[in-house]
Amino acid sequence: MNFWDLCVAIARAIGQGVVALWRVVARMIRLTWKYWYIVVTLIVLGIAAAIFHTRPDNIMYRVNATALINGASMLQFEEAFQPLRSSCLLPPDAAINPYIYGRRAQRFDLFRVIDAKADETADYVDFKRKIKVTDTVNVQMQDRVNIQFRVQGYTIPLIPEIEKAVLDLLNSNEGLQQAYTVYRKNLEEEVAFNHRQTVKLDSLTSAYYYNAGSTNVTADKSGTGVNFYGDRKIRIFLKEIYKQQLHTQLADYKLQLATAPVVLENHFTVDPKPVKSRLFWIIVCFLLGWCGGCLIAEVIDQRKAIYAWLKA
Repeated sequence: MNFWDLCVAIARAIGQGVVALWRVVARMIRLTWKYWYIVVTLIVLGIAAAIFHTRPDNIMYRVNATALINGASMLQFEEAFQPLRSSCLLPPDAAINPYIYGRRAQRFDLFRVIDAKADETADYVDFKRKIKVTDTVNVQMQDRVNIQFRVQGYTIPLIPEIEKAVLDLLNSNEGLQQAYTVYRKNLEEEVAFNHRQTVKLDSLTSAYYYNAGSTNVTADKSGTGVNFYGDRKIRIFLKEIYKQQLHTQLADYKLQLATAPVVLENHFTVDPKPVKSRLFWIIVCFLLGWCGGCLIAEVIDQRKAIYAWLKA
């Protein structure tokens, strides 16, 4: 069989499938017309079931938060997170157990946070998992990740308790604790060094500006009373001071957040858009009711043939 024969065979199979589907739909339409009271009853029951299923307390929502990983690698964090994905790996005394086994928190998952501007700040979360690890433009951040799970409407008030239980489980991991201890010590040393450098640069700048006795100081002839140590050197020095202040502020911010191996940049928040909307369930239940009604109608329509086949 050559390529052309293969294309013809595929086209013929698709055509036969479309014809068969049309015959089934046509048969269902005829049964709906003939036994409308049966089909309509099943459709109404299906829609009623969809409306009952999508009552506010039963709707499923996504809950998200960005977790900051202090010290550990992403691989270490994923290993520590694995028990939340598979309940059989949970410690027997874990505080999260009643919420998972009671289905108050379901389908825990991780999504990578993307830095698209190469500025070490989060730009968006890759919920569709389209960004590859090898992408050099949209970089997957290594110190933070999005944690997501699902809750039903009636369990939304329990989210603060679930948040605490999740953090307790992650922060009790021995590997994360070891990495955090080293990270915290190095970060404290970095913060102290940055502050010392800032003081040194500030003192040096003050000497250049205000040391009027220096032979290198040139007075401003405009009469403003401000002395300068060469405009070019002063400008370069101020840029270095500004860069050092940025490094100091960033290190201070990291130290302020590094209170545990894993902390949340924001509390868990509920996505107001349901996982499956009421319209989705109404359409699904409508189709199920229609198919179920047509199936019952087909059995009634063919009852004599079925009875004869059973009697034979």
